[in-house]
Amino acid sequence: MAIERSKTERGFVFRSLPLGEMHPAHAGEVRAVLQRASGPRSIASQLVLLFTLAAALLLFCGLGAFYLIVVRHAFEEDNEFLADRLSALERELSQSGGLGRLTATLRNTHENAVEAYWVRVINPSGNIIAETPQMSDFLPPSVFPGPMAASSPFNPKNYRIGRKLFSLVATSEETDGQPYLLQVAQDRSSDEQFVTQFALVLGGALLLGIVVSAMIAIAVTKRGLWPLQQMTQSLERIDPNHLNERLARATWPRELQPVATAFDEMLARLEDSFTRLSQFSADLAHELRTPISNIRGEAEVTLTRPRTSEDYRNVIESITGECERLSGIVENLLFLAHAEAADRQIEKDIFPARPAIEKIASYYRTIAEERGISIANEGEGNVYADPLLFDRALSNLLDNALRFTSDRGKITIRSQSKDGRTELAVEDTGCGIAPQHLSRIFDRFYRVDSSRSSKGTGLGLALVKSITDLHGGSATATSELNRGTTVTLTFPAQNSSAAENKLPAPL
Repeated sequence: MAIERSKTERGFVFRSLPLGEMHPAHAGEVRAVLQRASGPRSIASQLVLLFTLAAALLLFCGLGAFYLIVVRHAFEEDNEFLADRLSALERELSQSGGLGRLTATLRNTHENAVEAYWVRVINPSGNIIAETPQMSDFLPPSVFPGPMAASSPFNPKNYRIGRKLFSLVATSEETDGQPYLLQVAQDRSSDEQFVTQFALVLGGALLLGIVVSAMIAIAVTKRGLWPLQQMTQSLERIDPNHLNERLARATWPRELQPVATAFDEMLARLEDSFTRLSQFSADLAHELRTPISNIRGEAEVTLTRPRTSEDYRNVIESITGECERLSGIVENLLFLAHAEAADRQIEKDIFPARPAIEKIASYYRTIAEERGISIANEGEGNVYADPLLFDRALSNLLDNALRFTSDRGKITIRSQSKDGRTELAVEDTGCGIAPQHLSRIFDRFYRVDSSRSSKGTGLGLALVKSITDLHGGSATATSELNRGTTVTLTFPAQNSSAAENKLPAPL
């Protein structure tokens, strides 16, 4: 176990740490660096890096090829020069008296003259007949290749001494009936210096090209990403109070137009959701305020003076009715909330449509007969749905139809199976709904006019639509003023490819 020791030095407290541990302050700095390093990479930096690497690769390949071509051409010229000189010497030796003339020429060469090439002639005995002055000081005969070696003017032997570089060739030539060894050396030090300087120049050009490429990449990337900055500024101006703003416009680059369109569609959905939520909150407050105000008003009036037991009983019954209304609103709202956040699958089953419809219709016929309203059942086929939810949806439709159908009217329930689905239609002969209201009758608390404000809570059709949505179906409505309304529910068949839907948790 490591032992910690504290000691004070110059007003600071130092504590020895166990081996392998790090001071907390240093550990925090390391974590911060690692977080920055592992964070999301910038698109701009990646583009600049990739553009610079591509430009550097192209420059390196281009300048490298140029370097190789120039250097190869320079050495080929030197080899050609060496070959020409060697051929001239061979022709001179092959002529009568050529050895004497060559010897005289080499001996008369000034010692301090700068020679581009050196020549040496050796007799069969190995003695030097003639050579360029001072040649033996740095180019002894032994460093030259033999005349039988695979050397030629186009493939000379390179020999370095100090900072000097020489190309050496040797050949055997017969003159005056005697074979002589001819050794020729060419000074290529200046060519080597040229190659070195040329490589440095090209290296500098490569570095400069990389720097310029990086600067161009930064400028181009900044210019290319400028529309993204404009889009970001436009998005920053959007808040819950400015959801009506849109991004789509013809000036966006082609690559950003789908993004702008998707944002606009999202904003449209958000605006619609916020509008519905605001309306829902206002409607909910209104619906809850009325029964609460009634309960409070009746209780306050009752408490103003002593009442008889019958009066108290009437007040309690009235309060109980208002509480039942509140309970119904809360129950329906809970069902809608759970339907939108379902957490388990519904239990679907196949059952005949007509008996299921008749069971609900017979219950409402008792109420309808009091007003002379007839309920007809024309159901056929099978339904693939949750029986309890199906009964609830049909009950809400019949309750809604009875509420707005005039006395001695008629309600017809039709069901049929076709095209892999089952359609359930409830048609009444009521007052009808104006076209401008049809698109919103399935919204929560939405009611067409004030004359209906005292009838129901405006949640019946919303519950119906939630049930069909749970089954992967749909709910639609058609209506004509003073002629009636038809609400049609669609349930997918059992072999439908629609995904299984979920049932809200039990209330």
